[in-house]
Amino acid sequence: MSQQEIHHPPPRIAVLACDVLQDEIALHAADATHIVETRYFEICLHDRPDQLRAILAENLAAMDARSDIDAVVLVYGLCGRGTIGLRPLHHRMVIPRAHDCITLFMGSKEAYSDHQHRCPTCYYYTPGWNRARRVPGPEMFETLRQDFATRFDEEDVEFLLESQHEQLAMHDTATYIDLGTNTANDEAVYASKCATFMGWKFERQQGDPTLLKDLLWGNWDPDRFLILEPGEQLGQATDESIMRAEMPTPPTAT
Repeated sequence: MSQQEIHHPPPRIAVLACDVLQDEIALHAADATHIVETRYFEICLHDRPDQLRAILAENLAAMDARSDIDAVVLVYGLCGRGTIGLRPLHHRMVIPRAHDCITLFMGSKEAYSDHQHRCPTCYYYTPGWNRARRVPGPEMFETLRQDFATRFDEEDVEFLLESQHEQLAMHDTATYIDLGTNTANDEAVYASKCATFMGWKFERQQGDPTLLKDLLWGNWDPDRFLILEPGEQLGQATDESIMRAEMPTPPTAT
């Protein structure tokens, strides 16, 4: 199936995932009868890590209450530290060692790191991020213009839009990655359109579904996945392992 073939039935799992990967999960887990339940959460939660953490913790508790699963799988990375502090209580929790979802599109944290070193000025586009219109391009800037227009004078609107362009000036390439979903080619056209709008180069990077598939099918080795046992807490690591298991700090006595 991937790096190591699975010769045993995959564990029964519940999946908590970002909506940005909904089509990819549907494609690569189409016949996954071992997935008991899948819940998706809004992409915009990446802008509010504390809210993302609270929502995931609430749903993790709900999945922990189930008696028909062996583990809860998170289709997330650190995501702006939005997953830091999550703690399973009754089942194992599994999460890929990733800073963000681009690692899942690249197939490994090493592939992602290598591409970033080769192209530090790249901005990443995927089908899900495109659909949400949360990538630099004409629709994003039109949405910003409409939002600013309701709150600021016209002169301030232009200044704010120009500031947004300046914040993105460190980028010069739109890198589009897909994992073979039905809309992949159409979304590549959209990413190219965004690159033209931004005055950037465009490249289409072939994605690798290995990491996502192994996450969903229970092929969990510790080099690529963090497996938290009940009572452990997800913490951030300072090396290439990205994340680590921690014991929660006991509350201070008062």
